[in-house]
Parts: sequence; C-alpha cells; structure tokens
Amino acid sequence: MSRVGKMPVAVPQGVDVAIKEDQISVKGTGGTLSLAANALVKVTNDGGKLTFTPVDESREANAMSGTMRQLVNNMVQGVTKGFEKRLTLVGVGYKAAVQGNKLNLAVGYSHPVNIEMPAGIKFETPTPTEIVVKGADRQRVGQLAAEIRAVRSPEPYKGKGIRYADEKIVIKETKKK
Repeated sequence: MSRVGKMPVAVPQGVDVAIKEDQISVKGTGGTLSLAANALVKVTNDGGKLTFTPVDESREANAMSGTMRQLVNNMVQGVTKGFEKRLTLVGVGYKAAVQGNKLNLAVGYSHPVNIEMPAGIKFETPTPTEIVVKGADRQRVGQLAAEIRAVRSPEPYKGKGIRYADEKIVIKETKKK
C-alpha cells in the first residue's frame, strides 16, 4: 500500500467532513471544499480520523489511495489555515495594486494588466512590489500565482519580472566581444 495513503488524516475540531458515494466535502471556517470521490479508494471516517484504503490490489488503486489522501488533507488544511503564495516584482517602475476585485499590474507594458479576483481567492499587496495570493483551495491558489507570474516571467539576463518570493533566478552571462 502507498506510504502516503497509509497515514490517516486527522480532522481538527470545527471541521465537518461529509462522505457520500460520489463526493467528499470538507466544511470549516475557511469555507467549503469538495472533491469527486474515486471508485478505486474507500474512504472511512472513524472518530475524527479519515482512512483511505484501496478497493483492490491493483497498482492504480494503490496510487490513487495516496493521491486522494493528500488531496483531502490539503482540503482540511485549506479550510482551517488556508494557503498563500508570495510573488515579488523586480524591475524599475514595476508595481502592483489591488483595486476592488482586480489586481492591477504595471510591469513594463504599454498598458496596465488587470487580473480578476475569482471567488474564494484574495489578493493583497503589502508593498507595491509584493503580491500575496491567499485562499482555501491549494490548487487554485497555485494556479493563479502561476498565471500572475506568466504575465512577465523573470528574464535570464537581469532577472526583471514577476517571480515567486522564494525563487532563485540564475543570471546568464552576457555575450563578450
């Protein structure tokens, strides 16, 4: 059995987990998240601990038990603590601002770039060169951060662009005569 799939998911106080035959939903202070249940994995809730067991001994069921366990664990963490991704703007005149439900980026183009804030996701700009993407759904937070980074990804010669806060850019050496 999968090593990740063997570990149970502890459900903290104040979090409700509803297991139906086709869906698993987790409700907490951070919101409600749901996931389509897989037929290869049997999910059981016994005393605040969720266990994931493969239905048969197939390789796919074994792999899916670990995947389902981690996805449900991310949902439980999301509704209790939430997830966040930090982005940094590097470049002269590069700045970001939140106005209403839009993120306005001035990153060297002739026009400002506006990104809509989807439901369940929040943008924050503690400084004009810093963006924080927060939300309960780990996949959506990461995807939105990747889309913001793709607006102006860091270039390899000076490192200008939008990068993750913990990202290291390897600067190339320029051409010599």
